[in-house]
Amino acid sequence: MNYLNVRLVKSAVAGVLAGWLLASCSSGYSLAGVEGGRVAITDVYDRKPDAEALNILKPYQQKVDSIMSPIIGHSAKNLTAYRPESPLSNLMADVLRQAAVRAIGKPADVAVMNMGGIRNAMPEGEITFGTVYEIAPFENALCVLTMDGATLKELFGQIASVHGEGISGAALKIDGEGNLLEAKVNGQQIDAKKTYTVATIDYLAEGNDKMEAFRRASSKIFPKDALLRNLLLDYVKQCEQKGQFVTSQVEGRIKVSASN
Repeated sequence: MNYLNVRLVKSAVAGVLAGWLLASCSSGYSLAGVEGGRVAITDVYDRKPDAEALNILKPYQQKVDSIMSPIIGHSAKNLTAYRPESPLSNLMADVLRQAAVRAIGKPADVAVMNMGGIRNAMPEGEITFGTVYEIAPFENALCVLTMDGATLKELFGQIASVHGEGISGAALKIDGEGNLLEAKVNGQQIDAKKTYTVATIDYLAEGNDKMEAFRRASSKIFPKDALLRNLLLDYVKQCEQKGQFVTSQVEGRIKVSASN
């Protein structure tokens, strides 16, 4: 935890205590105004730590470390996320697609994971609880949707427009301008009238991150106790139990062709 966080926590504690004292005393005073200013955030806060604040936070830091430091698995290599396709985004999408089993009894036809939801890399070697929390810090949860092929192709067009997201079960060809040239699901051309199942996170299911096509899904299922972070934790633990390293690679799920 850096010094800035320490100062913020210390200030928050002081604020709560001050508020409690004011609320406990009927002084008759009222707030007349508030003044503020800007504070430059530089490495000076790291060079000059506040010993008193660090001592206040020490027992809490120890508790957090005891939770986050246990090793739950191992990664065969450094896995990162980047467009148009990456090892870590492929892995996250694969985890979502397989997790659809708990909602529909089988893997989804397609899975989509946004690059913006992957907040850190998975380093080579030991994987801890903290590693997974850094990768998936948000309270995003699994959502399984159904949509027709026309809507799915529209979704793929939106993914192409931002030059790629994490996908599983599908293969896209896009150009350098962000146009969708071709899309297949499980090696087959998309049937505009066929119904497809798509696994994603609840944040995207609401049409966020420029994936408006999700709003036109014909149905949505939100399985209980299916946070993305927990799904990834379970996957890592399962690999460890099998004596396997977590790994993933770029497979050509999204190929970029030269623009005409």
